Amino acid sequence: MDGKLRAPAEGETLVGFVMREIRQRVAGRTLAPGAKLPSIRGLAATMAVSKSTVVEAYDRLAAEGFIQSRRGSGFYVAGHLPPLSLAEIGPQLDRAIDPLWVSRISLEGDDDMPKPGCGWLPPAWMPEEGIRRALRALARSDAPSLTDYASPLGLKPLRRLLSRRMAEHGIEASPDQIMLTESGTQAIDLLCRFFIEAGDTVVVDDPCYFNFHALLRAHRAKVVSVPYTPSGPDLERFAEVLGHHRPRLYITNSALHNPTGAVLSPVVAHRLLKLAEQHDLTIIEDDIFADFEQEPAPRLAAFDGLERVVHIGSFSKSLSASVRCGFIAARRDWIDGLVDLRIATSFGGGRLSAELVLLMLKDGTYRKHMDALRTRLARSMGEASAKLKSLGLTPWIEPRGGMFLWCKLPEGIDAAKVAQRGLAEGIIFAPGQVFSQSPSANSYMRFNVAQCADPRIFHMLGTGLKSDQIADAIS
Repeated sequence: MDGKLRAPAEGETLVGFVMREIRQRVAGRTLAPGAKLPSIRGLAATMAVSKSTVVEAYDRLAAEGFIQSRRGSGFYVAGHLPPLSLAEIGPQLDRAIDPLWVSRISLEGDDDMPKPGCGWLPPAWMPEEGIRRALRALARSDAPSLTDYASPLGLKPLRRLLSRRMAEHGIEASPDQIMLTESGTQAIDLLCRFFIEAGDTVVVDDPCYFNFHALLRAHRAKVVSVPYTPSGPDLERFAEVLGHHRPRLYITNSALHNPTGAVLSPVVAHRLLKLAEQHDLTIIEDDIFADFEQEPAPRLAAFDGLERVVHIGSFSKSLSASVRCGFIAARRDWIDGLVDLRIATSFGGGRLSAELVLLMLKDGTYRKHMDALRTRLARSMGEASAKLKSLGLTPWIEPRGGMFLWCKLPEGIDAAKVAQRGLAEGIIFAPGQVFSQSPSANSYMRFNVAQCADPRIFHMLGTGLKSDQIADAIS
């Protein structure tokens, strides 16, 4: 058994610790069906536990049918694989701070539940009347728009319009280099299927959007993180990772980075692309927050000309999470392979969503909505930042747009403990641990300023950060 040695969770027995380690290796496919487990002596030495602890762990796993004992030979993984469990593969966190759990409770929570940790805008901030108007227009349109599959690449008029919009950021992508998807998440999922195999290494930022980690777990990739700075990834560390791990992909945001709100600088972008060329690295540039920018930031795809950079986007955050419409812009030969993969996994695209997005882009509804939204977000950013600072939370940077503030908590406060107490009071926070496995992230939280209007949020922080309950939890 290779890999980084974990430590027992709080309150976990050593036997349970060994059993969890074996389960995680099997769930992550590091140990395949029929694979021989380490000897009792060897595993005891590796995990720094007694031989009797390993014997008991193996006996319990054998009783569950998870592993099998072969007399005179040792222990082996059972001949069938259990269903894939992302929770088993990932780091063992309290469910209140597990990335998938944060998403689930945010999606399932009541409408009046404060959600400063979620990653989307409140429904009231979205252009509901414009969406209704577009839906009425579509209801009067021809039948194929309402009932038929889209073409493999997606609605051509929308792809033409997206091509012109990308040109405004210096990205030259013809309509036949663009494929529509159901969302930005689906775009990354397709690209992971296309580029990597189980066991391949993928680089992400530290911190990064937590669903990158979840998606890569599902693809059984090895994830390596590189520290992110206010102007982009730490290039010295990035070069070390490329030389040592030989990764296949790098997934990042270049504009309005999630969760930090940072913006990639032109100098870092150029040096990053040189490193990518030297090490034959493909880059996925997630640009779903493009329309939230006050001023355009550099795009890797613009400097690279879509040679080794794949550019993706979506309207889920800016227009509607119910109207699922995203896109991939890439080299023509890659697009051709991605089309086949998309047909194999989801067949046709969502034509109705594409038609609706096209209508709202063409009639000016979307432009007016985003103009007003950027102004509203800037005001909310200032208000939320001032309130957080008054409570002793310090923004990592002052973002140039968007909805996120990445804040450092007062000295000695653990973000996970704050999130756990918040959940007990019906408030959903996003502690740093869901965005990064680095110990330094324990003192950070991401705040969505659009979701910070409820006074209960700041009341809880004001009392909770100073309370004996939090102090006892971190002592």
